[in-house]
Amino acid sequence: MSKLKIILRNLGPGLLFASMAIGTSHLVLSTKAGAQYGWVMVIPIILANILKYPFFEFGVRYTSVTNKTLIEGYLHRGKGYLWFYAGITLLTTFTILAALYTVTAGLFINLFNITNTSISTVALGLFLTISTILIFGKYKFLEISLKFVVSILFIALLTTTVLVLIQGPVAHIQDFKPTPIFNEVGVLFLIGLMGWMPTTVEASSWISLWSIEKWKTQDKPSLKESLQEFNIGYSITAILAVFFMIIGWFTLYGTNIQLSNNAVSFADQVVLLFTEHIGSWAYIFIAISAFATMFSTCLTAHDALTRVGLDIASLLNPKTKIFSTKLAFGIGVLILTIINFIVIATFSANMGKLVALATFVSFIVAPIIGYMNLKNVTSNDLAQEFWPGKYLKMLTYFGIVFLSCFSLYYFYIVIF
Repeated sequence: MSKLKIILRNLGPGLLFASMAIGTSHLVLSTKAGAQYGWVMVIPIILANILKYPFFEFGVRYTSVTNKTLIEGYLHRGKGYLWFYAGITLLTTFTILAALYTVTAGLFINLFNITNTSISTVALGLFLTISTILIFGKYKFLEISLKFVVSILFIALLTTTVLVLIQGPVAHIQDFKPTPIFNEVGVLFLIGLMGWMPTTVEASSWISLWSIEKWKTQDKPSLKESLQEFNIGYSITAILAVFFMIIGWFTLYGTNIQLSNNAVSFADQVVLLFTEHIGSWAYIFIAISAFATMFSTCLTAHDALTRVGLDIASLLNPKTKIFSTKLAFGIGVLILTIINFIVIATFSANMGKLVALATFVSFIVAPIIGYMNLKNVTSNDLAQEFWPGKYLKMLTYFGIVFLSCFSLYYFYIVIF
């Protein structure tokens, strides 16, 4: 079998990772980064993708070698590891899905011009639709549909970015002053951007769960093949993040126009950014592409968080087999629907608070989870020949130190 056929056959977990990542962190935060701070935001975007790479790679490495989920590895390191991860998962469950569904509902309202329907009502419809798909469509449907969605999105974004570059940056208003980065507001935005760039570090376990699920219906690939597949998905997320940043930079930076925190207004602004550089004829195409992006992100995140919750519950209650059943998965999907619908109804259309809380938590715990993942892949669970190499471990330590120091810097400027 040719190398290309092997890669295409193994596409799945890495692609789901890309689809999940190309959501709020890209559509919302990368676009805002370019719009508010200009080209300099390419530095934290690339830096976050590089420094966090080992944290996610270890999820693929550990599961590929051991046939166990990364979460099971936490339990092997000690129950304290598992309880810590369970606490973080519980906290993010109340924010991540709510933020994703809020943005997606705003795009839906924008796309179909539904002016007299609330965000929470549309979000409820999305919750019910996605819950139905997950319960009856299962993993295979996710994988097949997302291959199409990610391909279309990449082409649409590449086309838009090229046209934006050809047209050049928008003219600055008179007496324009760049927004400062290293004050409290700027650092908080950087934390949000890097916290969810390319996505929350807790998602490293999601990839291992998807891998286990895929291998139930397909021969397990080698470690090298699994890493190749993951690297494709990871590269796509990094490239598209830069694309979104460029679009925000070239179309809004220097105009003093602020992207709204209201989901409906934000959705309209983003779609108009695209159509101004392609033409009004492309409005529907761009709106549908943006909606498909967020819809697929909701789909993958909802699926992953359900699997994570059930995996944690089964590890904490090893004598109880119910958590591994199809019924438990369906109930888990519905429980997440109810919890996050309540959160959305409470916060209304103000997605800014949801995103800020979720990204702040993700940034603070990133170095801790990175260290936990490193402990997993350098444990006796793996033969030393499968341990990460010297340079990858060095990058891991650098990422842990950098993200920790940045967190301490934020606390310093807030306190003093």
